[in-house]
Amino acid sequence: MPGFEVFGEEEKQQVLQVFDTGVLFRYEFGPQRKGVYKVREFEQAFAQYTGAAHAQAVTSGTAALKVALSALGVGIGDEVITQGFTFVATWEAILDVGAVPVFTEVDQTLNMDPADLEKKITPKTKAIIPVHMLGAQARIKEIKAIADKHGIPVLEDTAQAAGGRLHGQHLGTFGHCGTFSFDAVKTMTTGEGGMVITNDEELWRCCSEYHDHGHDHVVNPGGRGGEGRRFIGFNYRMMEIQGAIGLAQLAKLDMIVAEQRKNKAILKEAASKLAGVSFREILDEQGDSATFLAFMLPDKAQAAKVNQVLRENNAGAINFGENTWHFYPSWEHLLGGKTLAKNGWPFNAHGKRRVIYDPAALPASAELMNRTLVYQVPVKLDESRRDALLAALAKAAAV
Repeated sequence: MPGFEVFGEEEKQQVLQVFDTGVLFRYEFGPQRKGVYKVREFEQAFAQYTGAAHAQAVTSGTAALKVALSALGVGIGDEVITQGFTFVATWEAILDVGAVPVFTEVDQTLNMDPADLEKKITPKTKAIIPVHMLGAQARIKEIKAIADKHGIPVLEDTAQAAGGRLHGQHLGTFGHCGTFSFDAVKTMTTGEGGMVITNDEELWRCCSEYHDHGHDHVVNPGGRGGEGRRFIGFNYRMMEIQGAIGLAQLAKLDMIVAEQRKNKAILKEAASKLAGVSFREILDEQGDSATFLAFMLPDKAQAAKVNQVLRENNAGAINFGENTWHFYPSWEHLLGGKTLAKNGWPFNAHGKRRVIYDPAALPASAELMNRTLVYQVPVKLDESRRDALLAALAKAAAV
């Protein structure tokens, strides 16, 4: 799964070009940098790869979400709908712009359930964030149709699905904008880093300026212009070293996805022998980035039984029903558990709770996630590890 599995000379050579200039800052220092603008080049290459008109590199996938939300004008008191199965960064970014996260159920895609989305829209809804979790497609066309009917922008959280497509179209290009993460364990990595893509030039300009303290980029889109300001910004600039690594990794992305698909097929064939097993619904197998294999057992007890055998054979799977980072009922710091201070931000004001999240609010998702097991799919699957995984799955199939 992680791009660091294929680090090589390509990344080294790109980074050395930056060191040869001595310039790590993405802007300015024209005479010293000898024409080397790695972040700008990465943005252009990523836009071309995805088919988007514009791309804005930032410091992380979380920052990409905040920059995009800010550019969309989402702020204090607004509601933003996302799904209850996602990494905490999705709703952290919503909170950080002053908005209130609202959560939907997930369906057999393990992504946003459009039917539940329709129920959660209110006059306060200012954005919808479907997440292409675990590398595969949300029902983005249905979600976009619902959003368009209500005049609400869609921000695709594509953090875990770089290289993923739906019927040939890159994930992240269906909504008003899409965000990506390039952190240490992502399909392509720059260590830390993120990207916002969009076909809306004004939205891109807002992202470009906001991520650089509000610097006036209008005179020189994508680069610094005059010293005017349209709004207050912040610092989410990507470094030249990250841009250099990103260029090398992007060139390998299709190869990474192809290798993951091969390895996923091997694991899926073995898992298909489990009694009563079913698999996550993939809307377009050819567009799956294949970073994860998700399979469901008939109930929570059977999933636990199977996973116990897998763990005993050094091949335990992830059960996101037990995971504290990715599934709604385990977010105690959001739900108001022991880690929330007496007057903690943002849910308590003057000792009174402003927002109350019910841990049992997403029963369909809980039932599904509790009986779902997940394997990360490596880019490189050596023979010994492959044989160990297959043997463990065979033993689990016999229980």
